[in-house]
Amino acid sequence: MIKEWRRRRAVQRVKPGDGRALRRFRWWQLPFRALLHLRLPNDDGRHTLYTVDVRHWQNHTSDNLTAHLYRDGRQHAMSRLPAAFPVPGGTVEVRMSGFGLKRCHYVTDQGPEYQLVPDPRSAEGRRARLEREHPALSRAIGALSLGTLFATLAALLPQIAEQLTQAEGIAQHTGTFTSPIDLPKWGNTALGLATATASTERALRLRHSRLLDGGAG
Repeated sequence: MIKEWRRRRAVQRVKPGDGRALRRFRWWQLPFRALLHLRLPNDDGRHTLYTVDVRHWQNHTSDNLTAHLYRDGRQHAMSRLPAAFPVPGGTVEVRMSGFGLKRCHYVTDQGPEYQLVPDPRSAEGRRARLEREHPALSRAIGALSLGTLFATLAALLPQIAEQLTQAEGIAQHTGTFTSPIDLPKWGNTALGLATATASTERALRLRHSRLLDGGAG
């Protein structure tokens, strides 16, 4: 019920595009741009290519977070994020986290959903190619990212609990808690950098956990 309400609300934010041509992906856009494709069949046996273009840098420095949908290389629609673009047979849903895309899927009217294919020149496409060509290495990197996030969570929770129980109102009911983990400032900084790296790597694979990778976007 709530998911469907959110989808309808997102559809209402969609605005028509101006027909501008899709710009070619450049190598220097790797950290700042995501480009993903969806090819859908037409009734005449041909196919239409839909492309989602999201500029990370713009989205992270602007209050107007937007995604653009292109149809056969021409801007078809645009929407603030999270976005839900109606397309033949379903909806293209686009959501973003603080580290990149966390969702870019084609959700069919029947229910099944499929992740869009990242452009091979994009960072997401290069990560997908690594997974295809070196699956063992890819799995190891993915496991390392996941392990880093679990380790960060395990290190932060006791410290957060200690800070919370220092409050007089809480301490009266629960007592105080002393964290067995007391990292120096440089340790917390290093942990933060490792977490950001791990979450960014997961975002390149459109993997996201509200608990491990952070909240909404």
